[in-house]
Amino acid sequence: MSAPMTDARPEKRACCCSHAKAAAPTPSNEAARTEGMVRILGGEFTMGSDVFYREERPARRATAPDFWIDTHPVTNAQFKAFVDATGYLTVSERQPDASRYPDADPALLCPGSLVFTQPSSRVGSRDYRNWWAYVPGANWRHPQGPDSDLKGLADHPVVHVSFADASAYAAWAGKSLPSELEWEYAARGGLDGAAYAWGDEFAPEGRQMANTWQGEFPWQNTALDGYERTSPVKSYPANGYGLYDVAGNVWEWTATRYGNAPGVEEAKACCIPSSGLDDPDVRNVVKGGSHLCAPGYCLRYRPAARQGQTLDTSTSHIGFRCILRV
Repeated sequence: MSAPMTDARPEKRACCCSHAKAAAPTPSNEAARTEGMVRILGGEFTMGSDVFYREERPARRATAPDFWIDTHPVTNAQFKAFVDATGYLTVSERQPDASRYPDADPALLCPGSLVFTQPSSRVGSRDYRNWWAYVPGANWRHPQGPDSDLKGLADHPVVHVSFADASAYAAWAGKSLPSELEWEYAARGGLDGAAYAWGDEFAPEGRQMANTWQGEFPWQNTALDGYERTSPVKSYPANGYGLYDVAGNVWEWTATRYGNAPGVEEAKACCIPSSGLDDPDVRNVVKGGSHLCAPGYCLRYRPAARQGQTLDTSTSHIGFRCILRV
């Protein structure tokens, strides 16, 4: 099947929130609304995979509509513009309501977020608490904790954003969060059925194509790709539709509720913890993998890969991008 045509040729082949002061007026000029986006012309493609993890099964034919999509994840600079315009307060900056979480650990009932903390030596890989810590004061402005800031990170993807935070930004921008189908179709870049967004070889001619983990996860990070944490958007080659960071860097929220196909066993999240504060049965799909994905532990920097994430959880490796439906 030939690659569907888009306005960007391949190189090689709503949420209302009381924490926002006011929504920005939606630009009437389409050029203004679609700045920094690529128009994707819909078509049929193979969604999912029968080759990798069970939650990706079955591979099936699906049809995507036409839509516009951000060329890269929303950056810290872009999110700051939204916060400056609206006064929005993210979930990780708010005091949790103790009455909603009667069984929660009291240590979690303060503003904060989950931060990846690299162990100093080899640890068991079955318990994510060996490398994740709830850090009071961690949020999008302070990604590693209260003593950190965004200096030098303006063009990095915003992190520590919950589903509500991503939805609020999208509504302010006059856009939406993509469905899982839309996200995967765009991420494939016209390479129907390929393992990665750039083809079937992970590192063609030894070239790193995405910000992922090198070394033994979670304690040994050789950073062969040049980054230990997030990287500036557009640091790696775009896919065939001109989209950046659809693999690695940060996981991305979608608007699709998480669930498996009938008869497919539920899979445990590999590297994304839950805050423990939300209903574990209400989750949305996140896509794309992150800089913490390693081939021997979480080979999810692929278009078909997917995980479920509780809606109020924010971490140091989850972000988002927006779409505009035609």
